[in-house]
Amino acid sequence: MRFNLILILLLIAASASAQTSPKFEFRAAWIATVNNIDWPSKTGLSVEQQKLEATSMLDQLQRNGMNAVIFQVRPTSDAFYASDLEPWSRYLTGTPGKDPEYDPLEFWIEECHARNMEFHAWFNPFRVAQKADEPLASSHIAFQHPDWIINYSGKLYFDPGIPEARDFVVKVVQDVVRRYDIDAIHFDDYFYPYPVANEIFPDQTTFQKHQGQFTNEQIEDWRRENVDLTIQMLSKTIKSTKPWVKFGISPFGVWRNHTDDQRGSQTSAGITSYDDLYGDILKWMENDWIDYAIPQIYWQFGHPSVAFELLCEWWNANRFGRALYIGHALYKLDSASTIPEWKDAEQIPRQIQLTREINGIGGSAFYSAIHFKRDLLGLKNELQTTIYTYPAIVPPMSWIDNRAPNTPLKFKKSGQKLKWKTKETTNEMDQPKRFIIYKNKAGETFNSDNPASILIITQSSKIKLSKGDRKKEKYEFRISSLDRLNNESALSDPIIIKW
Repeated sequence: MRFNLILILLLIAASASAQTSPKFEFRAAWIATVNNIDWPSKTGLSVEQQKLEATSMLDQLQRNGMNAVIFQVRPTSDAFYASDLEPWSRYLTGTPGKDPEYDPLEFWIEECHARNMEFHAWFNPFRVAQKADEPLASSHIAFQHPDWIINYSGKLYFDPGIPEARDFVVKVVQDVVRRYDIDAIHFDDYFYPYPVANEIFPDQTTFQKHQGQFTNEQIEDWRRENVDLTIQMLSKTIKSTKPWVKFGISPFGVWRNHTDDQRGSQTSAGITSYDDLYGDILKWMENDWIDYAIPQIYWQFGHPSVAFELLCEWWNANRFGRALYIGHALYKLDSASTIPEWKDAEQIPRQIQLTREINGIGGSAFYSAIHFKRDLLGLKNELQTTIYTYPAIVPPMSWIDNRAPNTPLKFKKSGQKLKWKTKETTNEMDQPKRFIIYKNKAGETFNSDNPASILIITQSSKIKLSKGDRKKEKYEFRISSLDRLNNESALSDPIIIKW
């Protein structure tokens, strides 16, 4: 009897956990290309090998419930796409500027969208080279404007204080927005470089030339303004080019410590986004310059200086109505870790659960994709069977677009297929892009908010029904449309099918 009771309680707990899985939730993985961290695994692979690695990685991410990828398309002022502004990346072929004989960005976008995954194009704005002495392609902008380039601690950067350099970064981003069917532009935490002990960022000459109203004691405020201007220009440019393309930032996990600013978090981080990287993300959210933030909260529960749970609450309280997702340190989860919490198989599941309990946090992102090749202390199995059992849709953003698309027409069964029609519209943002088919047993209460009721999300205008139960019970089927921003239409009337 006791065994049966325990079993029942476990089943109830598992069911409750599955039911808390929201219908709308951001689930993403970063794919870093700098230094071949995630993809491609090394330089010089053939086109076929690169594509196979890409599709294998995407299939793995899909199995683990991801509905978006954040792919690094410009790691070091170079390009993973065909560009007239910057050279092909060295991380593709091993040679900067060498044509890889296909367009990786186009390929990745097509493969992501085929799997109902969003593609967020990740740019590093100011980094030029990981080593100051590494060769650059002869066409590189650094040779045309060497005055834009700063050598800091053996690495090359664009000088953010030079207006023309900022304009160039914006132009590079606009080029991708204009030519590719991306879903979002994404920047990480690198604006000004992370500080190096006993080395001053050598922009004093630029400051003297472009300081404007800033005094010599306000050079740090001036640097923040340079980044502010970049973000503001990017926001305007992205939205004027394609208003549906989202703009997101993934800042360092601590904006400011409370000891330095009463608005800051109760943390004691040695580095902060505001003071060291000159990224004032609170200002960007408050001014509606960005659509989402993914703070990199790469610490564990209960960390004495930067506790995960504390930072989740702080960011949620300071998001100014923008979308907020949480960045998780997938790479730290390891049985060989020297930190006990990162040897705990439940560390990341508990983190995900907390994001779901805090009203306002809309999902998670994991750094980085390559680590899904590992067992991760059973995390992958838990994602597939419990945490991300059901599909989820990236949450819509009402401030960009809150108008729902038209409901599909003439939804019916034809042979072994379900078919429907769509009403076309001239407004790109109202165009139905995908369709949700819902299924529930006839006579049972239907709840469209329960992801367990989703049979399939598809881009097609028809689906083939698999063979149902031999008993041929009656089921209700319904359909709705999703537009580019995942606004959902009203549902169709149900059709009843013996299945």
